[in-house]
Amino acid sequence: MRKITYREGVLEALREEMRRDERVFLLGEDIAEFGGSYKTTQGLLQEFGKERVRNTPISEAGIVGAALGAALMGMRPVAEIMYIDFAGIAMDQIVNQVAKVKYMFGGKAKVPLVIRTQGGTGRSSAAQHAQSLEAWWVHVPGLKVVQPSTAYDVKGLLKAAIRDDNPVFFIEHKLLYTTTSEIPEEDYTIPLGKADVKRQGSDVTIVATSRMVHLSLAAADRLAAEGIECEVVDPRTLSPLDEETILNSVAKTNKLVVVCEAAPRCSFASEVAAVVAEKGFDLLDAPIQRVTSLHTPIPFAPKLEKFVTPSEDKVIAAVKKITG
Repeated sequence: MRKITYREGVLEALREEMRRDERVFLLGEDIAEFGGSYKTTQGLLQEFGKERVRNTPISEAGIVGAALGAALMGMRPVAEIMYIDFAGIAMDQIVNQVAKVKYMFGGKAKVPLVIRTQGGTGRSSAAQHAQSLEAWWVHVPGLKVVQPSTAYDVKGLLKAAIRDDNPVFFIEHKLLYTTTSEIPEEDYTIPLGKADVKRQGSDVTIVATSRMVHLSLAAADRLAAEGIECEVVDPRTLSPLDEETILNSVAKTNKLVVVCEAAPRCSFASEVAAVVAEKGFDLLDAPIQRVTSLHTPIPFAPKLEKFVTPSEDKVIAAVKKITG
C-alpha cells in the first residue's frame, strides 16, 4: 500500500488507462500545457501528445458533442467540463444525445464516454462556480453518476468508468484534491454501483456523499465520545444506487440521516430518503433527517458560505434529534 492524494488518484487513473488502451483520449479546456484547472492532467500532454490530450475552445456543448461522436466511432473519450455549473451549457448534448443514443438505436450503439467535472463549495467560488448539481444527472435515465470521496475511490472508480461501455458523469470535489488515502500498488478498479461503509456503527445510519463523507466521519467521531455510534455509508455511485447496502445499514440502526451539499429540493438526499421510506419504512424508529445546504445561491463571503452549507454541528444536531 502507498498513500496518494485525491488529485494523484485522478491523474494516475487517466495515465494508466491511456497506457492500457490507445483509444482513450482527453479533451477539455486548458487540460494540455496548463495541466487542467486543478492540475489533474499535468504531464499527460508530454507523455501522450496533442492527439490524445486535446485543448478545446470554451464551448461545453462542443466538447461533449465531439466526445459523443468519438465514442460512437469506437474511441473512449474522457471529456472535462471545468465546473459542474457549466455543464448546463451542454445540457442538450448530455441529456438528449449522450444519455439517449443507446436506447434510440435499440442497444446497438455503445457510448464509452466519461464526462469529468468538479463541484462543491469551500473556496468562496460564489454562486456560479460552487454548486452541487449531481441530482440533475441522477434524474436522467441512461447516465451513470459517480461521486468519489477518497483518493482510493476516485482512482478505482475512474478506471472503471473509463472501461465502461456506457456514459458516466464523474463528479470530483474541489476541496478533496489535496486529501490522501492509501491505495494498493497493483492495478485495481471499483465496480460502479457499489456503496462502501466507511464507518461501522449501531445507533444511526448516516448516508453521505463526496466531501460530506469526511464531514460526517468527523461528526461521528465526536458523537462516539458521547456514546452514540454512527454508521457512515458512502454510496460512491449515485446512479445506479446501491439501495441494498443502505437498507441493510438502516435495518441495523433503525435511524437515518442523509447528508449532501446540494440545495434540499429534489436533492440526492431527498432520493435516498424516499427510497428508505418506500422500501424500509418498517425499519425506522424515527423520522428521516436531511442535512443539506439552504435553498439559496451559494454566497461568495466565506462566513456566509459556511452558514448556508452543511457542517459537523448540523450533522450532530440531526443525529441527536432522533436519538435524544
